Amino acid sequence: MRLQIQVTAVLAFASLTGCASQQNASSDQTWESLFDGETLNGWLPKISGQPLGEDTGNIFRVEDGQLVVSYDAYDAFNGQFGHLFYNEPLSDYRLRVTYAFRETQVPGGPNWAFMNSGVMVHAQAPESLRVDQPFPISVEAQLLGRSEVTPTRTTANMCSPGTHVVIDGALTKQHCVNSQTAARSAGEWAVFELEVRGGDVISLSIDGEEAFRLTDPIFDTTDPDVQALGLSGPVTQGYIALQAESHAVTFKEIELLRLGPTVR
Repeated sequence: MRLQIQVTAVLAFASLTGCASQQNASSDQTWESLFDGETLNGWLPKISGQPLGEDTGNIFRVEDGQLVVSYDAYDAFNGQFGHLFYNEPLSDYRLRVTYAFRETQVPGGPNWAFMNSGVMVHAQAPESLRVDQPFPISVEAQLLGRSEVTPTRTTANMCSPGTHVVIDGALTKQHCVNSQTAARSAGEWAVFELEVRGGDVISLSIDGEEAFRLTDPIFDTTDPDVQALGLSGPVTQGYIALQAESHAVTFKEIELLRLGPTVR
């Protein structure tokens, strides 16, 4: 999704509500794999222009133990934006994903979608999307790749289809905001991690270093899809979804750590 502004300084690390709020993960909690390396069990595709569950171009598939996003079955891009939804709504959790961009973009893909993917957070239920809806209502953790023509790109950015968020204490209605974390080149693996605390905090990290922190997501009541569903107020839970935006990307080692609600 299109980039619009860039944060001019690294966002300061902020605690949620004090030390006690951080002590929520009990010792018996463990990381669980959401991808078995062989199938897409537990995941459901939604391709713009196709009914829920259909993926006629096999955009999302498993190859050599990895979850691959590829448009190689298409001669040209015609708005086939795609999202692969995990089949359970979530609120408080950590998500860890290893990803790498490939070299190829399908002909006709938008310039801004070059080496562009992401993880949608607190997304609307997949069955509530319009057939031709390109993006779910959500907060997007945007993942970008770097190349010779995009040498200064960043990754772990934020976009907000149908939502607004608070950054550094101020509500922003900008659609996308950049981090200060350098994007990786094609073929270079990066470990992306989210920590989501309901409607309070969403933290984005790359290779163990925090890249972005935002708080208090709310629905954008001027958005037509938000209006159609009658949504308003804080965004506190929803689905996660991996994104396809015309450029090939590979995911692996998709893991989830469930967290208890934040102690206030």
